[in-house]
Amino acid sequence: MKRFYKEATVVDRAILLDGRAVRTPDRRPLSLPTQALARAVAEEWSAQVETIDPRAMPLAGLANAAIDKVAPDPAAFARPLAAYAQTDLLCYRADTPEVLAARQAAAWDPVLAWARRRYDVDFAVTAGIVHAPQPDATVVRLSHALAVLDPFRLTAMSPLVTIGGSLVVALAVMEGELAPDAAFEITHLDEIWQAERWGEDPLALKARDARRADFLAAARFLALLDAS
Repeated sequence: MKRFYKEATVVDRAILLDGRAVRTPDRRPLSLPTQALARAVAEEWSAQVETIDPRAMPLAGLANAAIDKVAPDPAAFARPLAAYAQTDLLCYRADTPEVLAARQAAAWDPVLAWARRRYDVDFAVTAGIVHAPQPDATVVRLSHALAVLDPFRLTAMSPLVTIGGSLVVALAVMEGELAPDAAFEITHLDEIWQAERWGEDPLALKARDARRADFLAAARFLALLDAS
């Protein structure tokens, strides 16, 4: 779509294009929870040049999803994310080589230790790919941590959980325990280690950079929900 407006502005946390209110794809008003998020979404609209590229507007995309897809039934949206409590990346370690196993332990053990303290849970950690069931209390409490989130925070958690493969890491980002860049690095530790050992594949690097951009955009979306 060609750019059809001259100016994007914010009025009462709503986005206006040339004074007309923007609506979501389902025709709902695009009204955002914080002024900071509204300004950031308006800046994405302003940054469009001759044509509108939705891929260059990740915050707007997350806002639309929160309103159209998540808000009507947050519980249904949260369920597949909560399932990661059973298969969290941080609980599945390499048995060989030892250097990779040690690197995983150094990066992942402190995050699990934080989650144990924060949520009063424990984790079954295993080596290899055989499924290790997590304690029922762990699954219940981590699932509850998602269930209590508003639709906007829940929407932002989705890329953090699915890209990283870790509900624990996503919660640590949301609560400020992990910086987003560090969180992405530790959830891609195995891939980065392989690249260091065997060399970087250009296509794999391009795909990882795209995942990183989506991950960081979701983390920024979360941060803007707590800004004024």
